[in-house]
Amino acid sequence: MPFKSFIDYLLLEKHYSALTVKAYQTDLNEFLEFIQTNYQMQHLKEVHYGQIRAWIVTLVEKGLSNRSVNRKISSLNSYYKFLLKTETIQVNPLVKHKALKTKKKIQVPFSETEIEQVLEDFNFEDDFEGIRDKLIIELFYSTGIRRIELVQLKMNSIDYNNKTLKVLGKRNKERILPLLGSVLKTLHQYLEVRNTLDIVVDNEILFLTKKGAKIYETLVYRIINDYFSKASSKVKKSPHILRHSFATHLLNQGADLNAVKELLGHTSLAATQVYTHNSIAELKKVHVNTHPRSKK
Repeated sequence: MPFKSFIDYLLLEKHYSALTVKAYQTDLNEFLEFIQTNYQMQHLKEVHYGQIRAWIVTLVEKGLSNRSVNRKISSLNSYYKFLLKTETIQVNPLVKHKALKTKKKIQVPFSETEIEQVLEDFNFEDDFEGIRDKLIIELFYSTGIRRIELVQLKMNSIDYNNKTLKVLGKRNKERILPLLGSVLKTLHQYLEVRNTLDIVVDNEILFLTKKGAKIYETLVYRIINDYFSKASSKVKKSPHILRHSFATHLLNQGADLNAVKELLGHTSLAATQVYTHNSIAELKKVHVNTHPRSKK
């Protein structure tokens, strides 16, 4: 298998997820095919920047966005850094490369009213799927977990005595999150209906499909999109927007940035600060409405 040592490095040392590693492998295979076809070369270690630049031009001409091109080049750069580390090459051909300019994505969180409308005003069906879907929405909004983290939750992830949830995040980093009483209530209801399933393929997994199999990421996305399409006109309605809403609403209520960082499982404050622009907007509104001199 091409790039086997690099793939093993990503999986075993960097602890990247299988999906992330698959994306790296796809990008590298695409570039390998490009240099084999256009330059009759068999190894990426022989490549120089001009050939990489030619690939970038080809990708842009195919209609790929700058963001997608940058991701592919990032995969390639990681591979060359690995070759440097293992002393397979002496110079990284991408050492002076500058990423293509991209527009900043504006992530608009759901309002507190929109979330309240979904959780309080909608009638979830009183069956397995209805209770499961409500629990999924409540967990996303009350803990800020990622979609893949939710999919991987196990029955033993929940500590009922301490009212906490154990989550395995990126790089296999574990964190403990508090559970609200309302979430625990829905969780108990879910476990009751879960026990009524005729078949359970994996007893360890917390969230299942109605056929008893482990829930999958596209289904989780569809659940969030379907429910929030009834309450929100925002363009994007996804699990990540619920995570975004969780962080923004906490910050709006005065939560400490470091505390939010820990809850989200971020490794640096820079990643968490993405959510502060909404918090600042809220602070400005409060400032204008309450400062004694704001009307002068």
